[in-house]
Amino acid sequence: MIDGDGQLIERARSGDREAFGLLARRFERRVYSLALFYTRNHGDAEDLSQEVWLKVYRHLESFRGESSFYTWLRQITVNTFLNHRRSSIRHVGGEPQPLRLVEIESVDYEDTVRLARGASMEDDLHRKMMVERVEAALTELTPQQRLIFILKHNEGMTYEEISAALNCSTGTIKKSLFRAVQKLRHHLGLKSESRNYLRCAAGGK
Repeated sequence: MIDGDGQLIERARSGDREAFGLLARRFERRVYSLALFYTRNHGDAEDLSQEVWLKVYRHLESFRGESSFYTWLRQITVNTFLNHRRSSIRHVGGEPQPLRLVEIESVDYEDTVRLARGASMEDDLHRKMMVERVEAALTELTPQQRLIFILKHNEGMTYEEISAALNCSTGTIKKSLFRAVQKLRHHLGLKSESRNYLRCAAGGK
């Protein structure tokens, strides 16, 4: 837990809104980054982020400190994403049809994309170009595939942790992630040895 989080949480629980505001500012960029990666749209990301923080404010009493505050916050974030996805399903002719969430936008991922340190200028440029191509290719993924992809490669969660967060089997997570990577590789025209660029573009190491 970041220094001072516990104190801020206790103050926020007692109704100190200023303390809650300080706590939110410590993590708002991480929540927004996840929402932006998931929705691919600034407006939707802001709406989801606000919904997350409203839920955190309402349920702060339920945080018992059994995990880090961010782990608890991230689960609320994931649940909010899943609820958003369910609400974006409409029925056409009796069959559920998922709505396209958004159109792709140009996004600055400097906070989520970590390029390898010490690379030459040529390598750095090549990686940045690959990141841009991966960002565009992400529209080929379903919302759930994007969510699993970012939890694995940006958040560094294990298959088991993602399985627990999304309430499905590890086999389902592995299959979804495999299909997501296959889609990205196909879209980018990459061979298997180039998959490290996908991890880089997702913020992985």
